[in-house]
Amino acid sequence: MEQMRLPASIGLFALLMSPALVNAEEARFYGLLRSRDLTSFGFLRLDMRPAYAVSIEPGNWAFETELGYQNTWALSPEVEHYLSRLEPTGRRDLGPADYEAIKALPGENYLLDLESGNADFTVHYKFSPHWTGYVIASAVSYQGGFLDSTIESFHNTFGFSDFGRPAVKKNDVNLIYDLKSTQFASFDSPSDGGITDPTLGVRFAGFDMPAEWAFSMEGAVKVPIDGERPLLSTGKTDVGIQASVQHFSDHHAFYVDMAAVYYAGADFPVKQSSQIVPTLVVGYEKTLTERTNLNLQGYISRSVYSHDETDLDELLGLKYQLTLGFRHRIEGFLISFGFTENLQNVNNTPDIGLQLGLAYIPARIPHTAL
Repeated sequence: MEQMRLPASIGLFALLMSPALVNAEEARFYGLLRSRDLTSFGFLRLDMRPAYAVSIEPGNWAFETELGYQNTWALSPEVEHYLSRLEPTGRRDLGPADYEAIKALPGENYLLDLESGNADFTVHYKFSPHWTGYVIASAVSYQGGFLDSTIESFHNTFGFSDFGRPAVKKNDVNLIYDLKSTQFASFDSPSDGGITDPTLGVRFAGFDMPAEWAFSMEGAVKVPIDGERPLLSTGKTDVGIQASVQHFSDHHAFYVDMAAVYYAGADFPVKQSSQIVPTLVVGYEKTLTERTNLNLQGYISRSVYSHDETDLDELLGLKYQLTLGFRHRIEGFLISFGFTENLQNVNNTPDIGLQLGLAYIPARIPHTAL
């Protein structure tokens, strides 16, 4: 799978670095795509969103909606071998007998097979020239989805491993854990979805920087609203900080966001201890027209698992994700689209993620954090 993705990523980066397609009169930058990590492992923790590269006038409001959708097929090597042996018998609904067979496999094992959709609605308010506050309300749905056939067809077309997918019924939900800290199985989603915990944040962008640079700091807190709820809330409060550095030229911009989140842990479906989770997002933006920009950004974050829960390298490894997207401005509205793939450790992140965003940003001030 890695051999498939790296050449494609290099080609996309070459496209982005080519000369501007249009000689725009004024380069306008919007910043990194406002996507969050959709990984099923640790999805309910606070995840700091990248900062915008535009601002609003003091006393004004800005609104944004982000829709994210992801397909996860993640499994341990022993489970992949088990499913591969079942492939000649055709597709099947996994059940208790398969769970017992997986528990009998050597070592620790797991299988996550599901799709989820996430919706974020964010309200920003500019208190002063340098201070902005925001509130994010979120919801999620879980289902078997519709992307399994597309992913399998892509793998077959280019001769890549099917990772045991053809042994399992398409568009199904299966959650199986046989780790040293947890034994759990569900052959349907424990929750169809609902409202997740809101996030409250504040951002400061009053640092004295050269004209082509911008720097901002922000803090945020994820507030549990109704205690612990399966796949909806950990029932615990997370807090985080983030520093954002932005550099602009005529048609190119470069971004670095560094965050650290105190994750208070979780108890379901796998117990996770409290910890500090660092995250790095780096990105590049190129103006294609006066209203349309391309984005390429990478996301790196530490796993929420430790050796207290599991010794499996694929669950302990760093999460790497690459997103390609575009932004198009229509007056005060900003439309965003992003396509995300996992990299390197492919069994701890979604196979595919899709994100669509719509923001209303009136009275824009370019090249400063929102």
